[in-house]
Parts: sequence; structure tokens; C-alpha cells
Amino acid sequence: MLPKQLNPNAIVALKEALSQIYWYKRDLRSFLSNTLNNPAILGGINWDDYKWTIAERVVDTLIKHQNIALDDLLTLMSTVASMDDFSHLKRLENGDEKANNAKQAVLALRKYIAGHDTLINEKQKVEERKKEYAQKLEIIGSFQTKIEDLKKEFVELSMSRDHQVRGFKLEKLLKQAFELFDLDPKASFRIEGEQIDGAFTFDGVDYLFEAKWTDNLISADSLDSFSAKVSRKLDNTLGLFLSINGFSGDAVKAHSAGRKVLILMDGSELMAVFEGRIDLKDLLLRKRQHASRTGDIYIRIQDLL
Repeated sequence: MLPKQLNPNAIVALKEALSQIYWYKRDLRSFLSNTLNNPAILGGINWDDYKWTIAERVVDTLIKHQNIALDDLLTLMSTVASMDDFSHLKRLENGDEKANNAKQAVLALRKYIAGHDTLINEKQKVEERKKEYAQKLEIIGSFQTKIEDLKKEFVELSMSRDHQVRGFKLEKLLKQAFELFDLDPKASFRIEGEQIDGAFTFDGVDYLFEAKWTDNLISADSLDSFSAKVSRKLDNTLGLFLSINGFSGDAVKAHSAGRKVLILMDGSELMAVFEGRIDLKDLLLRKRQHASRTGDIYIRIQDLL
């Protein structure tokens, strides 16, 4: 049964145009093979038949299997209707007549499918959505590969005892991570010993960033120094302090009182990001929300997941 959206006259015109646009059956077969996505449509065609019979059977097969071939039918109609060069026919005997017949057949098809623009446009939109989805999958795949690379590098750094090299590589790794999650570091990350400073903006909030990788827990003195830097900025500025090996209980308690300007993060949370257990942006948002609601600036990853 013919789809309700299609004009029966357009189907007849399509069959006629297919029989006219190419003189040799091998050329018609090549055109159809390159135009249709589903090769099974042409599987039962007898290419020794007359061209009109071939054209009729191809179109009838598309209609019969419209549940899987409607896209191909619409593609074939729009492709044939857009043809305007018939110079390949003019080179044949009585070429002008053959080219004119093909042109008139295509013009007839074009007239009948004029009312199908909405349907064809919808098909094109579907194809565009498919392409966008495929591109997203490709981006996701590339993203996952980069995350895996960062995780591998972080694990290797964890086994290094060369503090200077470890600090330098951590700087590079963190910058890559911030860029990967579109946090767009505003200032170049600067390394001083094993301390890294930087800045970024997320969710309308400006952040100063500092990271340390020491063998000991970060003390209150280190947080005091960083907090002073943040406090000298505008009120909309917060500080994110990353300590790979965590913070002392006294340091957390001291800076969870009064006005909170810091959010604390440790290496286990960074690993959770690299393992894909939590998105870096989601981690920051949830840490900030938790600190705003409870005053706790150092919620652990196990309490977030």
C-alpha cells in the first residue's frame, strides 16, 4: 500500500523518470546501487528485463517494504527530481531526443513531489539528527580515551618518588583535565615546588585553584595562606584546594567555621573523575552545594556516590 503522504502520480512519474535518465541498464544499475542504502532492495531485480520493468520493480519493492525502505524511496525521488544534466544522453544516437525525454520525465516528477517537501525535509532532519548523534558518539569515544590516558598517567605519577618531576607532570595533567571538562582555565597554571596555582570559572563562579602533592596531610597553615588569597578577591570568588593526600582534621574544622571561601578536594576524588564515576563539573557543583547547605567544605567521594 502506498504511504498516504505520497501522491500516486509521483510514483508513476518516478518509474518513468528512472526508465529515461539512463540509456544503458548498467548505468541505471550503478545509479541505483549508489543511491539506495539498502542493497537488499536490488537483490531480486532481473537486470535482463526491459528498463521500464526494472524501474517499476525497484519502485514497487520500495513501496512494498516501506517499513524499512521509505527513506530510500524519498531519497530516490528527491535525487532523480534534482537531476538537470543529461549530457551523457546527448552523446548517443538521437541524443537530443533522449535528453529531452529524460528532462521532461524529471520535470514531471519534480512537479508531483512539490507537495512532498515537508516529508522530504523531515527525512533530512532525521538524517541530520542521526549524524549529530553519530558525532556525539565519536566525541564521547574520544572523551573516554582521553580520560583513560589521564587516569593511566595519574596512576604512574602515584608510584613516582621524584617530587619535582611529579609536581611538573601533575600541573600538565590537571590543566588537561580542566580543559577536557570545558572549565577553561583563565590563568596559566604556575608551579612552585609541588604547589600549582591557577584560576577558572564554572557555573557563574570564579575559582582560584591550588594543588599540592605532599607526603603529609595539608595543615591549617596551608589553607590559611590560600584562604587569604581568595578573600582578597571579589565576593563571588571561591577557592578550590586539591591535596592529593588529603587534609588534617584540624585544617578542615578550622575552615568549615565562619565564612566559607574554600572547597577541598583530594586524590581519591580526582581518581573517581578519571575512572568515570563522577563528572568533574558535577563533583564541583555538588561539593559547593553541600558546603553551602551544611558548612562542610570537605565532603568525601564515598558520601557523594
